[in-house]
Amino acid sequence: MTARAKPLAHPGDGLETTAVPTAPKDPAFASVAAPDIRRGFIIGFIGVVIFALSLPMTRLATGSTDAPQLSGVFVAFGRAVVAGALSIVYLAVTRAPMPSRADRVALAFIAGGVVIGFPLCMSVAMRYVESVHGSAILGFLPLATAAIGAWVNRQRPPGIFWGVAALGSALVMAFPFVKTGATLGGFNPADLLLFLSTFCAATGYVYGARLARTMTAEQVICWGCVVSLPVTLPIAIWSWPTTDASTAAWLGFLYVSVGSMWAGFFFWYRGLALGGTVRISQVQLVQPILGMIFSVPLLGETLDAVTITFGLAIVATVFLGRRLATRG
Repeated sequence: MTARAKPLAHPGDGLETTAVPTAPKDPAFASVAAPDIRRGFIIGFIGVVIFALSLPMTRLATGSTDAPQLSGVFVAFGRAVVAGALSIVYLAVTRAPMPSRADRVALAFIAGGVVIGFPLCMSVAMRYVESVHGSAILGFLPLATAAIGAWVNRQRPPGIFWGVAALGSALVMAFPFVKTGATLGGFNPADLLLFLSTFCAATGYVYGARLARTMTAEQVICWGCVVSLPVTLPIAIWSWPTTDASTAAWLGFLYVSVGSMWAGFFFWYRGLALGGTVRISQVQLVQPILGMIFSVPLLGETLDAVTITFGLAIVATVFLGRRLATRG
């Protein structure tokens, strides 16, 4: 391996202003040059479009309770193995330096959050709920990212920000009950898994953005996938499907393995590193809407008034929360 470099400051690539910070400040609230913010929004949006297809493609891979396909456990760990294999090739070809000892904590959170935690919770849940339903709940993700980013990095957004975050959480938790008319006794565990998945993803995003200040965005997700292989590979082999699955299910699995688990993060972490976690995660406002839209032609699902209303309400709280966070 080559000596460690500062990959986000190559001359001519437009990233010169994103130098590695000397103080323990998260890029979420850092002062960033306007050109980098614009580039961050564009690159981050590409990542969001890729991620918006994750839920419908996962639903395609896992199937439903009436027509099951691949198990959620296999989809979650199998996609991490495919991404890990691609990562090994990428890191070898680019002769990427080994992570430093200081990077290990961040890599552990990335591995636990976006490589294992989020895919596992989401993949298991998607067999039991429709993609449009899951997209509405995951609409809380940007606000969760801001909240965890503020807490991890000891930032102090105004008190009203935490009130908005609590309101967003309440909307997310109330949505499945209002939609189904269920009581606490009829609560669907899949909704809890989706709620937990947002915090897994948000944690991985925050630590990924921090690590993307000292290594390239591509290396962040690649190393996260590689260090996860001792866990993901054995479980993927153990959960290998014993029954036939449809071609569509395998295509869905291929997409979440290459797109959602790997290529999407190339764009997303680079966008966060360029413009800051709090600023760029505003782009995620469109992710639940895109996810719902994609679910209609891909899965034949329908949008009802309750889902649309709660989806827009969650987006509104996220928008307000992001504005408040940037003032902190």
